[in-house]
Amino acid sequence: MIRPFLTVSMGTLASRLLGFARDAMVAALLGAGPVADAFLLAFQLVNVVRRLLTEGALNNALVPIWLAAKETKGTNAASAFAGRVLGTISMALIAATLAAGLLMPLIIAALAPGFATTTLQLAVNDARLMLPYLAFAGPATVTMALLNAQGRFALTAFAPLFFNGALIAVMVVLLFRRWDEFHAGFGIAATVGVAGLMQLLILILRSRGSHFATPLRVAFDSEMRGFVARAVPGMVAGAGPQLLIVVGAIVASSSSSAVSWLYFANRLIELPLGIVGVAVGAVLVPELARTVHADDQSATIHAQSRGLELATGLALPAALGLIALSEPVVRLLFQHGAFVASDTTGTAQALAWLALALPAQVLTKATSPAFFARGDTVTPLWATLKGLAVTIVVAVMLDRSFGVRGISVAIALGAWSGALSLIRRSLTTFGFSIDAAARHRLPRIVAAALAMGGLLWLAVPFVLSSADPSGPLHLLLVAALIAGGIALYGLFLSLLGVIDWNEAIRAVRRTGV
Repeated sequence: MIRPFLTVSMGTLASRLLGFARDAMVAALLGAGPVADAFLLAFQLVNVVRRLLTEGALNNALVPIWLAAKETKGTNAASAFAGRVLGTISMALIAATLAAGLLMPLIIAALAPGFATTTLQLAVNDARLMLPYLAFAGPATVTMALLNAQGRFALTAFAPLFFNGALIAVMVVLLFRRWDEFHAGFGIAATVGVAGLMQLLILILRSRGSHFATPLRVAFDSEMRGFVARAVPGMVAGAGPQLLIVVGAIVASSSSSAVSWLYFANRLIELPLGIVGVAVGAVLVPELARTVHADDQSATIHAQSRGLELATGLALPAALGLIALSEPVVRLLFQHGAFVASDTTGTAQALAWLALALPAQVLTKATSPAFFARGDTVTPLWATLKGLAVTIVVAVMLDRSFGVRGISVAIALGAWSGALSLIRRSLTTFGFSIDAAARHRLPRIVAAALAMGGLLWLAVPFVLSSADPSGPLHLLLVAALIAGGIALYGLFLSLLGVIDWNEAIRAVRRTGV
């Protein structure tokens, strides 16, 4: 699984880095006031629906069924099933987009009960401009899932680059033309749908001739209804991290700029979450589906073990690094133009607490495929709903006294509640187990991450105390701290016997895509 994992990870990393450039421009154009709150709430709404479909969610439900149909009924039957899925989901999303456009005032009012009337109307207008994207997200997601099932990870990993690339190009023009916040928000919102269309067209053109979804038609037969019944819980479960942020934003909507602070902090969380969580889900679900279908217990345990090692080994040091570097990183990426020092402080506080949720979210991404591969999408759904309930209760309790920090704590507690619930259920349902190598390496991975995080925490005040926050030296020092942290972590992994780098390189070279 190493090479496909790296392929998906690199594509996700490139997309997330472009996403940072996009969000830095959004911060510079809109700041963190009412206009930004309205835009980011609307963008978050569209983003959550996109995540319900993409980033492994629909993939989790479709891939096991498609592989089973191909192995038991043949390629033509699998293609016919995929064609019905593609046609039905596309038509359903077009209808849902039209309905959402009509009901948008009610939707935004429910998501942001604390917004003032002007901010509420701005959010409604922005969301309506972004809605066409949802009509393109469905067919794009089905196409990517089918490509993943065939082991063609590169195209699906790099396709999202076109979405962020289109938004960045438009925002560069807006920055040069010096549009005001109000009109810039509308301009960016209108570009979202065009960017989604570009992504879909690239997927269609590059996969043309594959014939893995033919004939294309709309159907509501028993097979399709069964697929939907399994897919919907999986889609909700797969979007758990984003739903936690939405719940937090609902509570935060009564405080000025809090929605924006949560959004920008979460964007930093999504870099490691996307690289690790999405890659683990995209690669692990097809792998586990094959081993479970073949009733190969040894291969199943091996896949589970490697997935858990990769998830822990990348998510834990990332979380500790984000906690240690929260303020300098936020200042470096976002404190430009309309985004001022007080916004940096609020965003950094949210980030430091949200980072505690990252290991739990990645553990969920690593554990859920064991259920999805067995056709069980309901158990991950209940774990997600439990996490949402915990987040709502704790956020309401802490918001008045601690503001955005309290809401961030609530999100972290909700994430851990859902992850632990899923782990407990896996142990009792099918005896989720790992091999001896994983039991040997996991404690050492945790020790290496903690050592790296502790040294980084001690170094940050000394390294950054004399640097001008807006000068090039700050950029160089933050980059040096990040590079030093990565190097230290790699050194600790080697010293503790977790990994042999020469063997890892040889494994990448000899592993097929």
